[in-house]
Amino acid sequence: MKKIAVFLADGFEEIEGLTTVDMCRRANIDVTTVSIKDTIDIMGSHNIPLKADRLFEDVNFDEMDMLVLPGGGLGTQNLESCDKLNALLKKADSDGKFISAICAAPRVIGKLGLLKGKKATCYPGNEQFLEGAEYVNEKAVTDGRFITSRGMGGSIEFAAAIITQLLGAEKSKEILDQIQY
Repeated sequence: MKKIAVFLADGFEEIEGLTTVDMCRRANIDVTTVSIKDTIDIMGSHNIPLKADRLFEDVNFDEMDMLVLPGGGLGTQNLESCDKLNALLKKADSDGKFISAICAAPRVIGKLGLLKGKKATCYPGNEQFLEGAEYVNEKAVTDGRFITSRGMGGSIEFAAAIITQLLGAEKSKEILDQIQY
């Protein structure tokens, strides 16, 4: 079974994070929501309280096939200021793992230099942080091991791209058909 970690920070965009969790779980991907804080209690960008499945320290990331970063303005700021997450993203890249980010969150991996030479997208106004990437104005962009998306309006396409990357296009279509997309 494929495994992904979806990182939650205060201020994350709920639709981006939860659409990904929902669709991937429908596809039988083992999804763990991970708090980057010292508590599992997370407050979304629209004041929706949530509980992450696990604390960062309690997850064996070597078991994960993909790391996923939801966006949201404050959520992205919190992700990019998390040193342990930045170190993990660099290690995941060097280990050849899949990395996905939506909305403003592609700037986290862009600032780390992980998108150099890749096609990528992000929430408008964050393009300058996609260091060395070729900006593409699409809802979701897959280039090699990286998936990026523009924002909330592309959440379904983003989650479908993750499913395609891990389980193939047929499984992704099956899930899209289930949700009447």
